[in-house]
Amino acid sequence: MPLTPLDIHNKEFNKGFRGYDEDEVNEFLDQVIKDYEMVIRDKKELEARVSELTEKLNHFTNIEETLNKSIIIAQEAGEDVKRNAQKESKLIIKEAEKNADRIINESLSKSRKIAIEIEELKKQSKVFRTRFQMLIEAQLDLLKNDDWDHLLEYEVEPIFGEAEESKS
Repeated sequence: MPLTPLDIHNKEFNKGFRGYDEDEVNEFLDQVIKDYEMVIRDKKELEARVSELTEKLNHFTNIEETLNKSIIIAQEAGEDVKRNAQKESKLIIKEAEKNADRIINESLSKSRKIAIEIEELKKQSKVFRTRFQMLIEAQLDLLKNDDWDHLLEYEVEPIFGEAEESKS
């Protein structure tokens, strides 16, 4: 067991015939007691400081472990999100490609139908034009016909003139 300042203070030495000077020994012991008390006080302060720093170190070690775990969890979650996003993007791309193919096929089908309708309308317009031309030519032939000239040669007696004569 270590000495205490009280042990040093209470220590008594046997006196011999030519022993040490008692006052010098007492002064020296008083100085040793003061220094020893200071060493003990410093030791207690340092132990308290070590304890405090150990607690802080443990606290920060726990925080570090928690942060490391959180980082690992966040990285795993990020990887999961990334994988899910890639899967979803592939599905979206496949769906878009299907829709694009469907739209292209529908458009090609519609354009073929429209092309057929255009050709049909062209044929109908040619037929209409031919018939219309024939109709106009027939009407022109009627106008050019000599029958019109014969109609102008007929003399018509006025009906009004006869009615007036019979009144008189």
